[in-house]
Amino acid sequence: MDIQKYIIARKKIIDKALDKYLPPGSLKPQIVHRAMRYSVFPGGKRIRPIFTIAAFEACGGKGGSAIPVACGIELIHSYTLVHDDMPCMDNDDFRRGKKTCHKKFGEDIALLAGDGLLTLAFQVIAESGKAEAIKEISKAAGTCGVIGGQVEDILAKGSGPRAQRKHIEYINLNKTAKLFEVAVRSGGIVKGASKREINALGNFGRDIGLTFQLMDDLKDRDGYVRSHGASRAKGKAEILAKRAKDSLNIFGKRAGPLLKLADLINS
Repeated sequence: MDIQKYIIARKKIIDKALDKYLPPGSLKPQIVHRAMRYSVFPGGKRIRPIFTIAAFEACGGKGGSAIPVACGIELIHSYTLVHDDMPCMDNDDFRRGKKTCHKKFGEDIALLAGDGLLTLAFQVIAESGKAEAIKEISKAAGTCGVIGGQVEDILAKGSGPRAQRKHIEYINLNKTAKLFEVAVRSGGIVKGASKREINALGNFGRDIGLTFQLMDDLKDRDGYVRSHGASRAKGKAEILAKRAKDSLNIFGKRAGPLLKLADLINS
């Protein structure tokens, strides 16, 4: 199986759906809708929603019923990036080779664009009728998930190295891994998988999300690497990636795309 072809094909499906779900830039108030679309397109590899689709397929799912939930997760991810980039957070001027949303549209519109993306995410998922997915995704995105991780990240920045080491595990788990975990679990939820299968998917998603963050830290020489060193980060990433893949044993050959995606992240 060619994982790059798999990613390209699924990304096309996701981008087409996102284009449909996002309000057109010509719809009043035009500026906030343009800012929302600017923040979503062209986007990255859409790795989180692709994990949702791959998990859905691992449970035997066929067709497009996982697409709304997958797109909702990508809209949530996009909102977090808009807010993280703002001067009150990370104060970044560029993302993916272009100006960040607040640099392009101003802080006020960027804030509202992020709010709009988050709100739209739950509208899209709700209209698909996946109530259980809404429940899990809202928890993962809330104060005991992504928002909580961002809060700890802010608090850690004003502390010394020892305090940062204490916070980093919590930050990585909540700010990054929980969205991966719920993305993968949601694929099983949409399919109506068993509790055992959904839990296995969740374990995989959490561990691969932590792996993703460690690999990102290794690339940027930041976060866990700065706190614990590159060697320890590499070793931990390998352990997590193996444990993640082991969680998928119950799915047999149907887990092929998930396994390939895991290898891609840990490379």
